[in-house]
Amino acid sequence: MRRLELRHVRKAFDGLDVLADISLSVGAGEFVSILGPSGAGKSTLFQLLTGAEHGEGEMFFDGAPLDDHGRHFAFMPQRDALMPWRRILDNTTLGLEVQGVKRKAARARVASLFAEFGLAGFERHFPAQLSGGMRQRAALLRTVVQERDMLLLDEPFGALDALTRAAMQRWLEQMWRHHRWTALLITHDVREAVFLSDRIYVLSAHPARVVREIRVPLPRPRDPAGAAAQQAGALEAEILDILLNPQPFKGHDHD
Repeated sequence: MRRLELRHVRKAFDGLDVLADISLSVGAGEFVSILGPSGAGKSTLFQLLTGAEHGEGEMFFDGAPLDDHGRHFAFMPQRDALMPWRRILDNTTLGLEVQGVKRKAARARVASLFAEFGLAGFERHFPAQLSGGMRQRAALLRTVVQERDMLLLDEPFGALDALTRAAMQRWLEQMWRHHRWTALLITHDVREAVFLSDRIYVLSAHPARVVREIRVPLPRPRDPAGAAAQQAGALEAEILDILLNPQPFKGHDHD
C-alpha cells in the first residue's frame, strides 16, 4: 500500500527552478532513499512535505491530498538539534511536549525506549557529555516516539566521522527491521543509500529531476562484509555512473 505519493512536484525560488519534476512513492513499512548531488534540492522536498514551503504538483498520503502535514511526519535533521541546557531525558520528550503531552506522561513514554536506543543510564546527562553517535540516537528517539506515520530523515549521519557513521547505519538498519517504520531518507552517500534502502530515487543536479528509480535486492539483515557485498558494490558503482552521467528517467530497475 502506498502511504506517500508525489506527482510532478515542482518548486522555484525567485524564478529559479530547484525541483523540476519529482514523482515518487513510499509504501507502508518501506525504507526509501532520495539520493542526489549536494545542492540538488533534496532538503527542499522535505520542506514541501512538512509544510514549511509550498510548491506545485500533487502530494497524497494514504490516497488523500496531503494537507495536514504535521499529522503524518516526524522529521529528523542532519544535526541532532538537541538543546544543550536540557538533559537527554527532556530533549527526547520535546516533540511530545510540543504536541501538548504533559511532561510526566512524555517522560513515561520515552523511558522504556532508552535501553533499546543504547541510552540507558544517560537520561540525566547533557548533550555535551555524549558522543556524536549517542546524540544522534537520542535525536532519533525524540523523532520516533512521536508515533507519526512516516519518518523523514535528512542526512542524519552526515555530520559524523566515517567510523561512527558506519556504526550508526548498521544500528539504524537493525532498528528498522525490528520496528518496520515507514521511512524516507535524504542522502548524498551512495553506500548509505544502498545499505539501508528497499528502493532509491536518484536525482539529477538542480533543477532536480528523478533520473532513475532503483530497487535494492540485497537480503536483510544487511552485512557490509557478507555474501552480498559484491552485489552491493556493483550496485554502488552503477549508481555512481548514473549520478555522473544522468539519463532520462527509467523506473523499477533490479526487480
